[in-house]
Amino acid sequence: MTNGIIGKKLGMTQIFNEKGQVVPVTVIQAGPCVVVQRKTAVKDGYDAIQIGFIDVVGGKRASKPEKGHCEKHGVAPLRVLREMRVEAGNPLKEGDSVLVGTFEEKARVNVTGVSKGKGFAGVIKRHHFGGGRASHGSMFHRAPGSIGGSSDPSRVYPGIKMAGHMGAEQVTVRNLEVAKVDAENNLLLVKGAVPGPRGGYVVIRQEA
Repeated sequence: MTNGIIGKKLGMTQIFNEKGQVVPVTVIQAGPCVVVQRKTAVKDGYDAIQIGFIDVVGGKRASKPEKGHCEKHGVAPLRVLREMRVEAGNPLKEGDSVLVGTFEEKARVNVTGVSKGKGFAGVIKRHHFGGGRASHGSMFHRAPGSIGGSSDPSRVYPGIKMAGHMGAEQVTVRNLEVAKVDAENNLLLVKGAVPGPRGGYVVIRQEA
């Protein structure tokens, strides 16, 4: 079996654990998914499976190349596809289902998604710079400060933290706990927050 599944973030809520404590959780519609393509070391150089998220309107929104790719492998058109590495002897084949029932409560998972885009942001918001004094007469409030010497090195080193586009990048939150598994409704409740907005797609992988 595979150790991961594609999910759709539905939002956050809170539940009570066995001790009566309130636990904040993220509700994820985990699947159902289907194996679209099986990659092998002989043909592709490595062993992996490509799975697709079965959405109610996903097939209608799939592009022409996506539809052709799915039809080539004998599955219905899907728009959200992700690839996951598997062991060489994994029994999964094209057309097999990947369901949330493979997860167990209290298990640890890594969740990967695209973070919310914040647009252009300054160094204080983007990199948590401290900034300068807020007192009257100061001309250094939210400025980034020095980015390199004028005589040496006479240039700006690559990777200097500066203002720029913030968010909208792939983020992985590790070691989250599965609070509840609802196999009947394909729901996975994960303790804490996961990357991305409501309606965003994430990949949930069980830790080995």
